[in-house]
Amino acid sequence: MIKHKDHFHGSDLEKIEEIYGIPKEQITSFSANVNPLGISPKLRSSLIDHIDAITSYPDREYASLRAQIGAYVHAPAQSILVGNGSTELISLFIQMEHPKKALILGPTYSEYEREISLGGGTSLYYPLREEDGFMLNVEEFKKSLNESIDLLVICNPNNPTSTAISQDTMRKILDECKRYDIFVMVDETYVEFAPDAAEVDSIPLTRFYNNLVVLRGVSKFFASPGLRLGYAVTGNADLLKYINTHKNPWTINSLAAIAGELMFSDTDYIKKTRSLIDTERTRIYKELQSWDGVKVYEPAANFILARILKPGVTADDLFEHAIKKGLMIRNCSTFPFLDNTYFRFCFMSPEKNTELLACLKELL
Repeated sequence: MIKHKDHFHGSDLEKIEEIYGIPKEQITSFSANVNPLGISPKLRSSLIDHIDAITSYPDREYASLRAQIGAYVHAPAQSILVGNGSTELISLFIQMEHPKKALILGPTYSEYEREISLGGGTSLYYPLREEDGFMLNVEEFKKSLNESIDLLVICNPNNPTSTAISQDTMRKILDECKRYDIFVMVDETYVEFAPDAAEVDSIPLTRFYNNLVVLRGVSKFFASPGLRLGYAVTGNADLLKYINTHKNPWTINSLAAIAGELMFSDTDYIKKTRSLIDTERTRIYKELQSWDGVKVYEPAANFILARILKPGVTADDLFEHAIKKGLMIRNCSTFPFLDNTYFRFCFMSPEKNTELLACLKELL
């Protein structure tokens, strides 16, 4: 197993406050990858009206919530499973599949490897190559699949590379995995930020492949990590039945269930988010491409990965320089295959993004 070093997560503002003496309220986290618009206005104004919901148990079946999610992702409600954040669902599906050997596209989120290890399984990484811009070469990748692999894990768009796999390419992967009886788990935490989400979305494929589960949550796009609301979509009826009979009831509290019904229907918020991210992603990518001190990789999510080319400057240096100005970026040396020349940051408001670019340019 690849060893992961200690690092600052986007939610570790208390640690930053303790170490650097900067009040957490004065820190802008470019590390958390959360929607800069904050929570949906529709949710903010309506949730207080539903506060009495906490006096009763939520519906065990979460029928209304699953119907709303189904309308949002264009999938039948019966193929949807809800959980306490996508992290719980990652754990749940890995426990159910209980893989002896899993293949993970990396560098990526370390929680997949951790959960597989907790279940006694072994993780192998298929490295996305820097010389390919961290884009997957599907024909080369297919050669690495064989009958010894039980589970394939793909983050799409991927964290931290911000690269994405198209739906057509995912079909090729799924076809090859069917040959070897490999189950595929696709984490789509960031798919709604993609320039053309429909081109990357794997949920339509759940109608045709029973070896696929797609996971999503509300933490990033809907800026609601504290709600702990996630959902999974799969066309594998036997797997859904097994999980529903083994999982704990009421994994989502009443307010989170109501919040989900409200936020998924806030079309104005969804449009504003996509417009802001599209504009800032294009602007920042073009700006960084013009710098001699960094190499950037074309982003598909709401964050961008960069590699420092300037001699004598490391991601540690850049982090220290930015945090002293109350700007928190992510040192990516903790991810498999990346070293201390890689850093990542998400897109915030145009003003804050401009402030961060000016800060980074001072060293780069």
